[in-house]
Amino acid sequence: MFLKSNGRIHYLWRAVDQDGDVLDILVQSNRDKKAAKKFFRKLLKGLHYVPSLIVTDKLRSYGAAKAEVLPSVEHLQQKYQNNRAENSHQATRLRERVMRRFKSPGHAQRFLSAFGIISSHFRVGRHLYRARGYRDVMKSRLVLWTVAIGNRTAAS
Repeated sequence: MFLKSNGRIHYLWRAVDQDGDVLDILVQSNRDKKAAKKFFRKLLKGLHYVPSLIVTDKLRSYGAAKAEVLPSVEHLQQKYQNNRAENSHQATRLRERVMRRFKSPGHAQRFLSAFGIISSHFRVGRHLYRARGYRDVMKSRLVLWTVAIGNRTAAS
């Protein structure tokens, strides 16, 4: 995904798991092997495990960086395989429009690092549950959220 701030184009690197939850976001000015390696290292540092499969678009930088950082991991670059990551950009685009663009790459990085994870927490996948189950899941996630922010009165 491309972000434009102060007339310069920056690239948004996003990792999404098999459920569509955002794992990590990185805003960089380059889209080359060095940038891909930095993203993979940042992602692995936060994950605490090595994934068994990586799905990316057909940018050749991913393959070169993966060969150095994650040589034993399977890598898929087929058409439509990365739809989970591409669809996760939609919420970012909507939020960017409401905020009237990001003012700087640092502003985008700070905001999206928090926004991606928080919005994934409240996007449950409504189609996976019946009404009662969905309400229970959302209620438990709201309780977790109120505990995390330290507002225990809203949970009761």
